[in-house]
Amino acid sequence: MILSTSIVRLRDKLPLTASTDDTLNQNDISKYTGEQKDILRKLTDASEPRASIESGPYTHHYLISNGVVYITLCEKSYPRKLAFTYLDELDKEFVNSYGHRLDSDDLRAFAFITFENYIQKTRRVYEDTRTSVNLDKLNAELQDVTRVMTKNIEDLLYRGDSLDRMTNLSSSLRAESSKYRKAAKKINFDAMIRQYAPVAGAGLIFVFLIWWMFLR
Repeated sequence: MILSTSIVRLRDKLPLTASTDDTLNQNDISKYTGEQKDILRKLTDASEPRASIESGPYTHHYLISNGVVYITLCEKSYPRKLAFTYLDELDKEFVNSYGHRLDSDDLRAFAFITFENYIQKTRRVYEDTRTSVNLDKLNAELQDVTRVMTKNIEDLLYRGDSLDRMTNLSSSLRAESSKYRKAAKKINFDAMIRQYAPVAGAGLIFVFLIWWMFLR
């Protein structure tokens, strides 16, 4: 079940619109809204574009697209595939409706609160995973979530884990890998020289002797 959804501008964390399910009690709303704010504070342009952060019986799923963060709170049992398909659908409609205004410096908080109606309408379509339309979406594998990063809220908030992409580490690993491949090629070449140089040398001496004795 999808319990809440927020849409926030990435660069300044300005809330643009939000929708919360009535089944959440006030304590849960406060707790998980606070967690979402902490998650949003950690997001940058270098962050993973999609991630799931588990928190007790729930999971926060977020999508970064076109400078906007779409973040939703779902029950942990809710399929990640559907959660990200849901966020993608919101992204397409939101950018289509308000994309030309998203970079405005005088934009106010919750400037697009009327978009909540579309969020609620879309959420109702996705809230029951037993419906045929959602089963079709699952079976058609509309979202590849096998590489979506999953973290635990404790790791993220209390142990200081990052949501940034490991680009520096990846670049370093690629550089090291390239260096070792070149070193391996050189070692193999040197080994081949050591193995065949005596044979080649003896062959040249033999050819020289034949030339000296018979062909000179």
